[in-house]
Amino acid sequence: MPLFIAIGYGDEAGYNRTPPEVRGRAHDHDEWLRRGGVRMGHTGEPVRVSNTEERGVRRTQGAFMRSELPVAGFGIIEADDLEHAADLVTGTPCAVAHGVVEVWPVIEQGE
Repeated sequence: MPLFIAIGYGDEAGYNRTPPEVRGRAHDHDEWLRRGGVRMGHTGEPVRVSNTEERGVRRTQGAFMRSELPVAGFGIIEADDLEHAADLVTGTPCAVAHGVVEVWPVIEQGE
């Protein structure tokens, strides 16, 4: 079954202005996804790693990519196709609480 990475973007302000009953359903939806095998978690502070032409490893704290909203979490999803994976994340907290979820297909090397 194809694999997808879902990246949720959202902030506390958007979360807090979402009605509590909507947030509750979103958390229930996350639990349903977990029970179905989706691996998900919250993000910590990233580190960027480079080793240009193998001349020395460089580690830099902080994200490389910038967005209007911070990365709030991620999920690893098995789904029939991209449309199915996107449908699965429509009820998640980032999707319903004034955020957004990106769904990326994983194309494994050798495919």
